[in-house]
Amino acid sequence: ISKMTKIVIVCTSASDVSGHPTGLWIEELATPYYQFKAAGFDVVIASPAGGPIPIDKNSLGEGVFTDDARKFMHDGHAIGELCHSVKLSTIDFTAGIDAMFMPGGHGTCTDFISNPTLKAAIETMHSSGKVVAAVCHGPLCFIDCTQADGTTPLLQGKTVTGFLDSEEKAVQLEDKVPFLLEAKMREQGANFENANDWNPKCCVHENLVTGQNPQSSPVVAKAVVELLA
Repeated sequence: ISKMTKIVIVCTSASDVSGHPTGLWIEELATPYYQFKAAGFDVVIASPAGGPIPIDKNSLGEGVFTDDARKFMHDGHAIGELCHSVKLSTIDFTAGIDAMFMPGGHGTCTDFISNPTLKAAIETMHSSGKVVAAVCHGPLCFIDCTQADGTTPLLQGKTVTGFLDSEEKAVQLEDKVPFLLEAKMREQGANFENANDWNPKCCVHENLVTGQNPQSSPVVAKAVVELLA
């Protein structure tokens, strides 16, 4: 019997950034969650703290609350997993896990940086050729990561994307975030690509997959599924 492909989705545990209420952007979890399920994957929802994952209430609003997000919020099993997320530090990323995916939401600005557990998981997965993916603010978690030499930034020389500085300014949170993601990625020597604001964009560099914004979560999930096929 062939083993199910296992993917760990790591969501933020943080409900604020610099005093601004936030959390997970629900669409960026919901759409990939259902695409991974449809592909027959064993999906684990995890977070730095474990337990309930806070949802940014703005992601439940008019125009951004997608069909998948609505389906997720009414899906007892999915919500159960969201309320009882697995604590990241209890997961062994050295064996049996094929991919990890980090959705965004501004909560990631609080607990996806200076997080040694997440950094170690990403470096372990990436260096062993496993699929590592993130969308919107999710790629914040790559900023602290290094390549195998322990000093070169993971993103140096990689073709990537992430939440644009112009998109951050559009949501008026540029003063709340620890740094602007696009600027930081460019500073680390990444080959940064993007679409226009609020348009889908996904970059695949070997086993590293990144998406620009909430609109990019379907194409990022699709790319992950294709890499694991």
